Amino acid sequence: MAVAVSRDLTVQVLEDVNTVKLSDRQQALRAAIQRGEPKSLGVSQVMLGLMVMSYSIPLHFTEFTEVVSMGVPWWSGLMFITAGVVAIILDKHCTMKILRVCLIVSMVSTLLSVVAVIIYSVDIDKNPEVPCEKKHGSCDDKHYATKVSRGVKSSLLLFTLAQTAISVILCILLYRQRRIFGPYAVRL
Repeated sequence: MAVAVSRDLTVQVLEDVNTVKLSDRQQALRAAIQRGEPKSLGVSQVMLGLMVMSYSIPLHFTEFTEVVSMGVPWWSGLMFITAGVVAIILDKHCTMKILRVCLIVSMVSTLLSVVAVIIYSVDIDKNPEVPCEKKHGSCDDKHYATKVSRGVKSSLLLFTLAQTAISVILCILLYRQRRIFGPYAVRL
């Protein structure tokens, strides 16, 4: 803070150059992050998380496989929702601390998305559709159950791949901003 005293002994408080620079950098950070639109990416993550969790409900009425017993749709869906909420908070309250938290949560979300994709793929491969055995003019229930299960898991796999892409994009955007504006972070 700079102070100026005039001849008539009036005191003026002048703006500190460093404070102005820091304030300008914080505004530039906010503008740069909002150009990446974390709010829209966050809303997409929340919606994908809700879709994964709601689409997995029919799996509980079919044969229990690794996907259901491990609870993959539940923990992956909750992680997607968490990552989305943090991205939305970043859009509203743009600080380096929240940017770091969002980056870490997005990295964890990316990692868990990849794990979920692997589990879905292995499960779909290990549990093929049961061939139709006609009984009384229609196929048996096991055929229909495995067909529904396989279709739902394929949808969940597709949603999880979309989530992986969104998380990777958000990680890249946030890492760039962190690298550019990191030296201007206020350390308390």
